[in-house]
Amino acid sequence: YHMQIEHLAIWVRDLERMRLFYETYFGAAANDKYVNSRKGFSSYFLSFPDGGPRLEIMQMTGVADSRNNGTDQFIGLTHLAFSVGNEQAVDTLTEQLRADGVTIVGEPRRTCGGHYESVVLDPEGNQLELTA
Repeated sequence: YHMQIEHLAIWVRDLERMRLFYETYFGAAANDKYVNSRKGFSSYFLSFPDGGPRLEIMQMTGVADSRNNGTDQFIGLTHLAFSVGNEQAVDTLTEQLRADGVTIVGEPRRTCGGHYESVVLDPEGNQLELTA
């Protein structure tokens, strides 16, 4: 077997706002919107410039809010990490996001594992690590 993560999926409240965020800041390209009106479901698959796993953003009526937020965390998936190339790219993207009103919950820093990263929140409060 050849195992790799093919895609990750998150439920969202505002599908178009989230699509635009990931296209604008992470270079994502969305496929054609999938709609199942019988279920009240719609989604996009977002692909990233250098390949790797895709991100599926999904919206459906009746999906309950998660208890996770930008600072309080609960068992389960906690963040997505995006490698942006180098430390300067982490700093630059972090500052661009800050200037555009995005919440920064972890300033750029070197972690105990020797990585360089910052942590930001997407428009719906999902934690995103920007790593070098």
